[in-house]
Amino acid sequence: MILELHLLQSFPVSNLNRDDLGQPKSATFGGVPRARISSQSLKRAARDEFTDYGLQKTNLGSRTKRLVIATAEELGKRGRDTEIAPAVAAAALGQLGFKVEKAHRTQYLMFVGHRAIELLADFCEENWDPIAEAVEKAKASKKKDSDEPVKIAKVKPEKEVAAAAKRIFDATRSADIALFGRMIADNSDFNVNAASQVAHAISTHAVATEFDYYTAVDDLKKDDEPGADMIGTIDFNTACYYRYINLDLTQLRKNLPGDEELVAQAAKAWLDAFIETTPTGKQTTTAARTMPETLLGTVRNRGAWNLANAFLRPVTGTDLLGTSTQRMFEHFEKLRGFYGDAALRTVAGAALSCGTDPLPAEDTVTGIDELSTRLLTTALETA
Repeated sequence: MILELHLLQSFPVSNLNRDDLGQPKSATFGGVPRARISSQSLKRAARDEFTDYGLQKTNLGSRTKRLVIATAEELGKRGRDTEIAPAVAAAALGQLGFKVEKAHRTQYLMFVGHRAIELLADFCEENWDPIAEAVEKAKASKKKDSDEPVKIAKVKPEKEVAAAAKRIFDATRSADIALFGRMIADNSDFNVNAASQVAHAISTHAVATEFDYYTAVDDLKKDDEPGADMIGTIDFNTACYYRYINLDLTQLRKNLPGDEELVAQAAKAWLDAFIETTPTGKQTTTAARTMPETLLGTVRNRGAWNLANAFLRPVTGTDLLGTSTQRMFEHFEKLRGFYGDAALRTVAGAALSCGTDPLPAEDTVTGIDELSTRLLTTALETA
């Protein structure tokens, strides 16, 4: 069962997601430049707010390269020697098959469950003596000016190490890992297929980046001193974005086996967070805190329809939101008419600033609670 969400959201002056030059991200679509917000940025904004939408911290993971550092801190709280604890934690992680680089950081961000640090610390304590002894020997044999992590021989049989790794990197109670997936290069056994797909948001119309030239004056400057004390430019744009995300309830259940309550909580948090949250880039200086104005949700047995091609020909004119809304609903109805709607279980649409034509009246809703209830009830009951 697939739950889909299509949103049209207009932002005033903003720079929600910057590129390496500090400019708003962009893409060329339909032969013209569009404003863009990356899927990674949208997912991060949603993840950061999951606890506000019903998920507990104990059911959320962390993406980090500092697993060793956090484990060493936990070992220190347990009374272990803080001088050697980082090296022991790094060696222990190496025992489990993961590479640790300089400064006791992993090669890449690791998406781990809530208890990963605690369980890794347990593994360190269970094997403290042999690991600590091996670490001291390795330290004594390596070059004094080397800051590479020490490497030690295996301290436990392979089966026991594999069982410990499985406990530490278990993700079957981590809703965000279940939703967005996990790829671990060092051990594909711990990979998790994402239940949710998130498209890059793109503007429905052509967009050009603009520049705000600013000056700032020193409050303590004397009146007879001319000129500004700071000048510069800030890049921004304004755009009406089309956003698309979907959630595979079958995959979510597979990722969170045997916990229907958590599946329901994760699905609701996913839906609410993606509707109500936005990236935080430059929000302090722009306060571009808008809400989606047009919403379309579907629940289907199979397949998925990204409606971005409704805007392949860029929207023009002054009523960008109204025209974009009509385009999106028209495109959806054309796909529905040509490919059939046998796979569709329910449709729920709303438009705050304009009409919902050509969406059928039975597919329209008048409030967010009605939209959310219709989608989640159908998706969870029939999945």
